[in-house]
Amino acid sequence: MSTATADRVGWALTDSWTMTRRELARWARQPVQVAVGLVFPVMLLLMFNYLVGGGSGVDGDNTEFLVPGMLALTMAFGLEGTMLAVTQDLNKGVIDRFRSMPMVPGAVLAGRNAADMLQSVAALAVMTGVGYALGWRWHNGTAAALAALGLLLLLRFAMLWAGIQLAMVAGRPEMVQAVQILVWPVGFLSNVFASPESMPGWLGAVVEWNPMSATATAVRGLFGNPGGSTGTWAAEHAELLAVLWPVALTAVFLPLAVRRFAHLSR
Repeated sequence: MSTATADRVGWALTDSWTMTRRELARWARQPVQVAVGLVFPVMLLLMFNYLVGGGSGVDGDNTEFLVPGMLALTMAFGLEGTMLAVTQDLNKGVIDRFRSMPMVPGAVLAGRNAADMLQSVAALAVMTGVGYALGWRWHNGTAAALAALGLLLLLRFAMLWAGIQLAMVAGRPEMVQAVQILVWPVGFLSNVFASPESMPGWLGAVVEWNPMSATATAVRGLFGNPGGSTGTWAAEHAELLAVLWPVALTAVFLPLAVRRFAHLSR
């Protein structure tokens, strides 16, 4: 690697870390928002486990089926915080000030993503602890469990870039709710709460090819929980799809977000 390239990489990392620290500083000023983001998926888990009764069509313990699915759902939901922060910065002129500084293009977005990834790690820790308290366990060892957590964070990384791009398209905080509604069908049109075998054939096929379903099926298999491979191609290759889907989403939305950011206010 040439000295010039090394310098560019070093500046990119430094600028991104500066923006990450800026986003982390917001947590100290908005502790309620952070707490709500951590508690909301826990409430969904408890509701579906005890009130609704998750795991329809599943052979085995419903809790062990539901918890990995809820971990995947947690990685896809909660984007409204990211989207609101981006749109607020856009409307307050903060982004314009950053763009006027000698800063690596995209460092603001990278910092936003990195900070939210750290929050996602905290959310996974909370959800894993609550699931363990409910009786959920992993059965295939530590290495497989860590691989499952890696797939969950990979999905989150891709979803955050999608959220950042959609936020810049929305442009205003009041439009975030309308855009966020688009995320809900992705979450519920999946195998998070029920097995595709319990659904009509056409719907089950759609559900199995949902990116979230791929991640949920893959982590169930890695954790040794019910609801892993079910005999279809998508289920048999869930771990492959759990990598390919996030990589494809990132390949689409990351450059789109960086390009749109570079052309703001031009």
